[in-house]
Amino acid sequence: MNRLIRPEDKDAWLTLWESYQRFYKVEIPRDVSEKTFARLLDPAEPMFGVLAFEDDKPLGLVHYIFHRSTWTVGDYCYLQDLFVAEGMRGRSLGRTLIDFVYSEAAKAGASRVYWLTHETNRAAMKLYDQVADRTGFLQYSKSF
Repeated sequence: MNRLIRPEDKDAWLTLWESYQRFYKVEIPRDVSEKTFARLLDPAEPMFGVLAFEDDKPLGLVHYIFHRSTWTVGDYCYLQDLFVAEGMRGRSLGRTLIDFVYSEAAKAGASRVYWLTHETNRAAMKLYDQVADRTGFLQYSKSF
């Protein structure tokens, strides 16, 4: 079962969020994580979070953000973070989380769902190649 994050999910979300960071070998400051969780719950924010449960145990998460585009009338939906706990991968949890985002994006009138992944994340790309199209675009970034 997948559902939107609720206030009482904070500890479960944080455990998965920190595992996601370890997977990508990053450490997001605690105050940023606190702000992120607050934004995921704030109805005024265009950010959403979903947890995947199996037998009431949270095993995966996805975050997504709606934003305007100069190319379409409908918003785009950026699937920012997708994570399934180690040992639980290969059981369609990632696919169901992506499908959840697809459904929510369609309901919201978004014209596209898109995401990025690291070029070394070959296991995830096997799934992504089944559920979406590669655009051929490369990401460039500058941090401040």
